Amino acid sequence: MISQLSWKIGGQQGEGVESTDRIFSTALNRLGYYLYGYRHFSSRIKGGHTNNKIRISTHPIRAISDDLDILVAFDQESIDLNAHELRAGGVIVADAKFNPVLPEGNNARLFPVPITTIAEELGTSLMKNMVASGASWALLGLPLDVFNKAVEEEFGRKGAAIVEKNVEAVKRGADFVLELAGGPIEELQLDAADGKQKLFMIGNEGIGLGAVAGGCRLMSAYPITPASEIMEYLIKKLPPLGGTVVQTEDEIAAVTMAIGANYAGVRTMTASAGPGLALMMEAIGLAGMTETPLVIVNTQRGGPSTGLPTKQEQSDLNAMVYGTHGEIPKIVIAPASIEDCFYDTIEAFNLAEQYQVPVIIMTDLQLSLGKQSCEALELDKIAINRGKLVRELPELETHQLFKRYELTEDGVSPRVIPGDKGGLHHVTGVEHDETGRPSENSLNRLKMMDKRLTKLNGMLIRDAVRADAPHAAADILIIGMGSTGGTIDEARTRLEKDGLKTNHITIRQIHPFPTDLVKSYMDSAKKVVVLENNATAQLASQVKLYVGQAEKISSVLKYDGNPFLPSEVYKACKELS
Repeated sequence: MISQLSWKIGGQQGEGVESTDRIFSTALNRLGYYLYGYRHFSSRIKGGHTNNKIRISTHPIRAISDDLDILVAFDQESIDLNAHELRAGGVIVADAKFNPVLPEGNNARLFPVPITTIAEELGTSLMKNMVASGASWALLGLPLDVFNKAVEEEFGRKGAAIVEKNVEAVKRGADFVLELAGGPIEELQLDAADGKQKLFMIGNEGIGLGAVAGGCRLMSAYPITPASEIMEYLIKKLPPLGGTVVQTEDEIAAVTMAIGANYAGVRTMTASAGPGLALMMEAIGLAGMTETPLVIVNTQRGGPSTGLPTKQEQSDLNAMVYGTHGEIPKIVIAPASIEDCFYDTIEAFNLAEQYQVPVIIMTDLQLSLGKQSCEALELDKIAINRGKLVRELPELETHQLFKRYELTEDGVSPRVIPGDKGGLHHVTGVEHDETGRPSENSLNRLKMMDKRLTKLNGMLIRDAVRADAPHAAADILIIGMGSTGGTIDEARTRLEKDGLKTNHITIRQIHPFPTDLVKSYMDSAKKVVVLENNATAQLASQVKLYVGQAEKISSVLKYDGNPFLPSEVYKACKELS
């Protein structure tokens, strides 16, 4: 029996790879296993190689694995591109229709199954994904009734006849491969899971759920990979709560609509990726100048321009921190798990209203679209903080205006809902006085700039720096952000076995930079390795700028469109030790 294994399905985009993965992983989730998924897909609707990889474990996992136990192949290309990942004695379940051939020197066990033929005998080749699923499920020796329940949930809306045919496809695939293999494969038998039910979602769904829980009732957005699932999630969830989603004509309209709605008192968000964020920059400056709360999700992908729209990258950091013209306070936070996506989104709305600034939630494609197990969310942690929003105001004297931008000690002014009696004030994107009236007075300019820029002094989010630092003095401190945390931890396990003392921090508050917290861990390390998915070491540059100690710092960079593997992190750190 084993405690974990990896399963991958590959084929041409549009062949049902995604639905096969979804049903297979849903069934495993029902059994209580921990799961971590990665999608490799092309930036087109149909055609081009795609594969989905699921890591299955009896204990929590937060990284894709280096190797592979089972490969389900719909075509020869899937074998050619992915068979090298198979561990010794790994298994390939392939459609016999294309006469599968193992690459030279590969010792995997190949099981040709007439996947398409069986599906066509049942009425349609579209059911080949269920035949393939049944075959690979059977080799694991897992109960078919659990899988059939997942099939029923997937196809139930199409009627009992469709469910029955798909269940039959699963059985036919299972029966054929078991006869071929002589029964379930002993080396692939998983230890029993704990049976505990877990949430299973992508980061974008965590963000959407967090938005609902945080009081968001309007989303204005334009579809873009890998952010679109946030909008699709909220399209279903907001209307029953009296909210709505508006698909705008572009990202400029999306962000300005969000600013207007937040100004009117409705918690509103928008979400995009790098190209869309670029279009929002002028409006982000408007939110900063008018001190209007604004929440933006930026799901990073490969750039520049259209770049690699369906591939992993973390190269928008500088754009989020420095992109706006002029100087405004803003907050950039980086969730590192599905749970973070939920809680940080709630906190982003609170921070936006508490400080009256733009807040950018920075994710990456792997966190946004990688489906993962998630422990039950603690709803008692949810708190709504609307900051200095004032609803009951004294009446103003004739011609008197409300001091919407009043100079205060903490830099945050009282805020009102437009139309509230006693709250009359100007709103403008030009420099202004305390009532919002335009002003080019140099002394006023100094006071207003200082007021805005002092808002975030000392501001720290929950777990601004998340640490796993068991050593008072470490040989290596590894620093990461976003989805890299689990990969780093697995590499550290191997490094520790080699006798190296390693600490690990994930920086979750990118701006304002948590200098003192990061410095406290760097001071006690001989060497510092900063791991990031970009070519120009953007996170390392922030560390050097705010903490210093550049002589200690080495960068480990990956920008080929793929996330880090634990073995890659281990090898890089070993070479630097």
